[in-house]
Parts: sequence; C-alpha cells; structure tokens
Amino acid sequence: MRKACVISGSRAEYGLLKKLMDLLNQSDEFELQIIAAAMHLSPDYGETYKEIEKDGFQITHKAEMLLASDTETSTLKAMALGIIEFSSALERLKPDFLIILGDRFEVLAAAQTAMILKIPVVHIHGGESTQGAIDEAIRHSITKMSQIHFTACESYRRRVIQLGENPNRVFNTGAPGIDNIFQLNLMGRDALSKSLKMDLSSPFLLVTYHPVTLQAHGPQQALQGLFKALDQFKAHSVIFTMPNCDPSGREITKAIEDFVRLNSSRMRLFSSLGQLRYLSALKEAAAVVGNSSSGIIEAPALKTPTVNIGTRQLGRICDKSVVNSSDNSENIALSLTSVLSQDFQSNTKASGSLFGNGKASEKMFEILRNTDFTKILSKKFFDIQYEL
Repeated sequence: MRKACVISGSRAEYGLLKKLMDLLNQSDEFELQIIAAAMHLSPDYGETYKEIEKDGFQITHKAEMLLASDTETSTLKAMALGIIEFSSALERLKPDFLIILGDRFEVLAAAQTAMILKIPVVHIHGGESTQGAIDEAIRHSITKMSQIHFTACESYRRRVIQLGENPNRVFNTGAPGIDNIFQLNLMGRDALSKSLKMDLSSPFLLVTYHPVTLQAHGPQQALQGLFKALDQFKAHSVIFTMPNCDPSGREITKAIEDFVRLNSSRMRLFSSLGQLRYLSALKEAAAVVGNSSSGIIEAPALKTPTVNIGTRQLGRICDKSVVNSSDNSENIALSLTSVLSQDFQSNTKASGSLFGNGKASEKMFEILRNTDFTKILSKKFFDIQYEL
C-alpha cells in the first residue's frame, strides 16, 4: 500500500482537496496521511482543522507555523518554521508522494522540504497567473519542484509545459472546486439564513478581499473604495469572509470588522463558512465581490456574477460573467450596478465553467493509481521547439 500525504494550510484549500482525499482514504491501494498547517490551527481563522476531523479524517500531523503578526518578516519566519515542521513530519511519515495545491507560502515550504527529502510532489492548480500577488512566483517555483501536475484547463497545462515540464506528466483534469458544485447538496436560501443566523430574504452580496501582496501601498485605499461602493447598495445584505494570513491580512480584517460594526443590521463577517455554506452562499448571492479566485473559478459555474477588484487575480482566464474593476469606489459601484442588472443576471445564467465538468478528483485519482512514483524524481527540462 502506497502512502499519499496531503498538506493543507487553509479552509479554502481543504475544500478543494476533500474529494480527492475521500477517494484516497476509501481506496485499499493508498494509505492517506494528512498534515494540517498554518491557518487550520489558528483560533483567529476558525481552527478549521476541526472541519477536517468532523469530516471523518484523521490528521496525522499538525504543523504549527504562524506567528501573531502579518508582516513580510513574519511570513518569512513562518516559512522557516514550516520547513522545520514539515521536515520532521515527512521524515517520520516517509510518504511515497506528497500532494499540495495552489500557491501559498506554506505549500512552498512543503515543496522545498519534499525536494530535499527526495519525495515526489503532485501539484494541483499550476500554470495559472496572478500578477498582483507573490503567489505568481510561488506557484511557478512549486511547478519546478513537482513531478506530477494537475491543471485546471488546457491553456494552464500548456503553460506548465512551457516552464519545461514533461508533457507526459502534465494533466488537464479541470478544477477540483467544480467537483463540489456538482456533487454537494447545496443549501437553499432559507436553510442558509438559519445556519448563518442572518436574514437573507433580500438580495445579498458575498465579499472576500485578500491582500494584494505585490502592491506598493497598503490595502486601505482599496478597502475604502470597496466600503464606499457598498454604502451605495443599502438594499443588499453583505456577507464578508476573512482574508488569508498574508502580509496585511490582519489590517484588512480589522478594517472590515470596523465597517461591519457600523452596518451590523445588514452585514456579517465570518472567519470561516466551511465548504458547504460558502458554496451555498456563492450560489445564492446576487453577486460576488472582491479578489478571491472563487469568484473566477467557482462563481461562473454556479451562475453567479463577479466583480473582481484590483490586480490580485490579473492574468487569470475569466468567464464573461466576471467584470474586472479598479479599486476606486466609482468603478466598483459602476461594476456592481452592471452585474446586478437584469440583463447581466440573465446572461450569467447562460454561462458555464471554463474549468472542467466536475470530475477532476476522479481523474486525479486514476492518474495517481497508475503512476510509478519510484522512477519520477529525476526530471529533464522539456524544451519547446520554436521557429525563430
């Protein structure tokens, strides 16, 4: 039986990995190991490791790595702590391969550790572009440390190959987040209202704003633009979810808390909604607002329009239901007015997913079943032949 180790550091990442984890856990061909790290273990972010355990999984190791700060220096120190934690855990667990998703600093630490320990890495969601965040460099760096690649669409697959990866090891499986949309029994608005203890009988907006980590100035300008725009839509309730633990994340959380306190009759901030409630809110919302990748990947599949603010997601492939906006209040308000219009809402209902058909996890599982991980550590750079 081969040992498959999954590392997850956040609520969103776990939601994307859960179906694949289920398949591995139920198989008699694999022993599933789980390392929960970073935000999963933090009370500030809802101690979401408990959701993993509630779903019936046994966490093999908890990797404490976050500091009580969100500066660039504290992020670097967290990465260093992550390498220490992951090296101890992986040396003890000795997995046959490691599964990581995305582009956050904790998974970069995990990939670095696996590379030195000669553990093959399976990377999900490579080849994407987010030009406004350090995630861009992290994602492509992880690609070069990984042996198997699962991408969300064909153009991303081609980009991974462009980075020198063997095409035989790069697979367009689709995005695992789409799997959840097709397979979960999402909550209706009444059930969601009860669960959140919030009146959602009127139209509501779902807002997530993460730090833009390559931005020269702080987040206050963009947040004030967002808040000023939301003040113009008083007929809408607003559900905020907390930002990631990137530099300036706590500053953003504090600003949102203050804004929600002033508008408590129609706004709530949640540290973590969990997968079911988040996707249900995504489906029922009149629009998604902010700069989360879920507004670009999952929202179109749920027929919900998105106002994508700023440069964090710049470079991603977008459906026509996504409207890109600068971070000033006038542009955000105009974009919101546009996506809330009857014509735009009707057109969005005709949109679909650019990122697969809801079978990504099954495709990944079958590829893992048929991969010999004993012979894939060594990589030769794949050169694409161009006509000069």
